[in-house]
Amino acid sequence: MKKYIILFFTFYLITNCTKTPKEKIAKKDSYVTDNYSKKEVEIVMRDGAKLHTTIYSPKDTSKEYPILMQRTPYSSRPYGDGMRTNIGPNIHLMKEGNIIVYQDVRGRWMSEGVYDNMRAYIPNKQENQSDEVSDTYDTIDWLVKNVKNNNGNVGTWGISYPGHYATISAIDAHPALKAASPQACIGDFFFDDFHHNGAFLLSYFRAISLFGTYKDTPTDSAWYSFPQMDSKDQYQFFLDKGPLKNLNEYFQYDKLDIETAKNNDKIDDFFWKEIVEHPNYDENWKSKGIIQHLDKVPSTVATMIVGGWFDAEDLYGPLETYKAIEKHGKNNYNTLVFGPWDHGKWARNAVKNSVGNYYFGDSISLKFQKHIETKFFNHFLKGKGGENSGLPEAYVFDSGKKEWKSYDSWPPKSVVKENWFLNENQSLAKKQDDKFTSEIKFISDIKHPVPYSEDIKTVFTPRKYMTDDQRFAARRPDVLLFETPILNENYTLAGDILAKLKVATTGTAADWIVKVIDVHPANAEENNDELQDHLKMSNYHLMVRSEVLRGRFRNSFEKPEPFTPNKKTAVNIKLQDVFHTFKKGHKLQIQIQSTWFPLIDLNPQTYVANIYKADEKDFKTQTHTVFTDSSIEFSVLK
Repeated sequence: MKKYIILFFTFYLITNCTKTPKEKIAKKDSYVTDNYSKKEVEIVMRDGAKLHTTIYSPKDTSKEYPILMQRTPYSSRPYGDGMRTNIGPNIHLMKEGNIIVYQDVRGRWMSEGVYDNMRAYIPNKQENQSDEVSDTYDTIDWLVKNVKNNNGNVGTWGISYPGHYATISAIDAHPALKAASPQACIGDFFFDDFHHNGAFLLSYFRAISLFGTYKDTPTDSAWYSFPQMDSKDQYQFFLDKGPLKNLNEYFQYDKLDIETAKNNDKIDDFFWKEIVEHPNYDENWKSKGIIQHLDKVPSTVATMIVGGWFDAEDLYGPLETYKAIEKHGKNNYNTLVFGPWDHGKWARNAVKNSVGNYYFGDSISLKFQKHIETKFFNHFLKGKGGENSGLPEAYVFDSGKKEWKSYDSWPPKSVVKENWFLNENQSLAKKQDDKFTSEIKFISDIKHPVPYSEDIKTVFTPRKYMTDDQRFAARRPDVLLFETPILNENYTLAGDILAKLKVATTGTAADWIVKVIDVHPANAEENNDELQDHLKMSNYHLMVRSEVLRGRFRNSFEKPEPFTPNKKTAVNIKLQDVFHTFKKGHKLQIQIQSTWFPLIDLNPQTYVANIYKADEKDFKTQTHTVFTDSSIEFSVLK
């Protein structure tokens, strides 16, 4: 049956992708064209730069409407006469009537200026100085003064990069801004997207040029191109490429014709160059982080932070954004929504909610859109506002029980910390087995790294692995396992996780990866027709949470340091929050490994100043040790 579905879907894609734009438009929903008027304007910023802005206004001018705005680096197109078929955060806010605004941020598409990833916030701007905060302020100021039939209230929203701009909008906010919903929002580029705790997300390699190709004039067509991988096997592709420095050739945009004259160290892509030249958490990355500036969100702006428990791209950002506003804004209306989604899936209209092979239920995204997101914006933009919105402080989905829960804080007040030890007999227990600490060794073979997925494919950015069955990794000798006996009662984790490892290596450098796994019972039922053919839900090893720490940053992200060979060393790894019940009859498993390829780049396992400039000779196979006084600290719901 699956084969016929795949054939049908392939036929659908082929037939639809070969239609002309006019043929496609003719078959799409005409609601927007029937009910909205579109206008494109260039809004002048305080420093003179003009930002291209598209405004969709209801044709019914008998009443006033709030303004809902998204600022984006991904284009506000279609430009000219064309119109989007869907506008706004969801279909309900579109059909209820709102003025919907899209803006190309500075340096992207039809807006003037030069783009900078997560352009640094300037706290005390001089006259005519600008940043994304001032660009947002100036835009809102123009809109409320110049767009007809607006009620003076503005809301912002966005997912991923646009989510970051929604966060930005709330800092030093314009008085008209009443509600902001940063969703899957980037918080800091050393911990989101392209880095995780200092490790480079090699699997994001193809996305670099999207953000780092230089442009200084407006354009309505793409000025960047993506690296072409002449392989269907990304694991082997990156293994064959070797050190990261060998990828520089993909970011040389004005290549010379004479092969001998090429400079392999030359880099034209400004984002790749930034990554290569700033391997540590220096002022370059710190200045671009936004979390540290969230004390400047006034209480006049209500915030609703949205994220997915299985978002491979931006998990750090929304959690830390919520916590930072909560910490500094004691009088702020600040709420959190986290569901069983991958990156941005809450904005889609599918009834069935699955992430990869794992099914969580039906209509989860649709209910969020109608009963949470729409209610939030209507309360603050059309209603009286105030704390009595009818929405909970934290609306979170238990990914084990597969049900929503509401709490008046996150994490819930009833959470306690519990330590579980990694014992020699592969057990995970609340106490050490022996009075004496044991050593568990494994070989980290640089030529045979642990894959992050068993799938043979290439991806633009990886997502599915966040719920992948981890049996393929559990059966490797370079992945250590520790698990509980079969649970006699439900065990719920609600909050962050801290892996407190004691380790050693024969080398001077190493990465450490910790995965938290829900091992399903043998009689677990199949309930997802999207489950890959070679898998069964029986004994499924669901990855609940995972994280890497580049070992050189174990004491400081600013000042890396080598390991002393064979010396026992503490390495603490914070894993982002979870809300997951390990049900009676399941087991809780911890996996420890040192490679995760090519999700993250290979650590040479010998210390070098800059891994992006490491040579082939720097890469060495090493033996690593985990000591049994290592433990995992869970946040447990009581």
